[in-house]
Amino acid sequence: MPKTRASDTPTPPPRTDAGWGRPLGGWRLRLYTVIFEADTRAGRLFDLALVWLILASVAVVMLDSFEHIHAQWGPVLGVLEWLFTVVFTLEYLARLACVHRPLRYARSFFGVIDLLAVLPTWLALFLPGLHALIDVRLLRLLRLFRILKLAEYVDEYAALLSALAASRRKIMVFLSFVMLVVVVMGTILYVVEGPANGFANIPVSVYWAISTMTTVGFGDITPKTGLGRFIASVMMLVGWGTLAVPTGIVGAEFTALRMGHRRLPTTRTCPACLSEGHAPQARYCSDCGAPLPPYARGSAP
Repeated sequence: MPKTRASDTPTPPPRTDAGWGRPLGGWRLRLYTVIFEADTRAGRLFDLALVWLILASVAVVMLDSFEHIHAQWGPVLGVLEWLFTVVFTLEYLARLACVHRPLRYARSFFGVIDLLAVLPTWLALFLPGLHALIDVRLLRLLRLFRILKLAEYVDEYAALLSALAASRRKIMVFLSFVMLVVVVMGTILYVVEGPANGFANIPVSVYWAISTMTTVGFGDITPKTGLGRFIASVMMLVGWGTLAVPTGIVGAEFTALRMGHRRLPTTRTCPACLSEGHAPQARYCSDCGAPLPPYARGSAP
């Protein structure tokens, strides 16, 4: 069966996607293409610039947490902080301006992160009473939420989220088994050791079981009897092997992604019908059949 050509297929009117939606045309669509679609040259440059700005702003926050650096370079770091705040504010406003449903984007995960990246500085400017919170670094720490914005620009984050989502049921079953084991073992240690040896109640004993099984071993509670130490030794060995299970589960999902069993979404957009998410190797739109522009983001995942 011959491939469908763009000339043989009627072009449907532009439409918006689900979620906050792509605008129908004009300057908003051009701005949307630069900000949200990473498979264009302008989109890649925009993402790269944002990544470096985020890393630089987080570095400024970390440097400002040193008292001697703050005392010597405080004014310079303050100017840089305001510069980053203005840039991220303009970026946030541009995102709201170019999407079809601004309120829906503002309530989304990345919309909230964008707001948290700039909110503390503006709150301190318009509400002077909040300067006391900045002095104790409470509001200033909120600016570290900027680093969460990196997940929007790095493909590997999408792979990680896809692998975690695909393995969530297995991980939940595994965690349920671990909780069952620590509750049973904690109860046994409570019976064996008792309050006289620091195991005051079952929840405290379960806390000891968790710290032992994860091989953390804070040492605030330790078994004193021979039987208790034997049980603790068994739990350490079991925990040593158990820690590898989630790694294997998520690793298997990563392997499935790399082998092509699951396709990572892309932002490739059809120029005719504006549908997105086409595979990197696709040559024609799966919705309208129009030819797709070449995929220009390196090798396919």
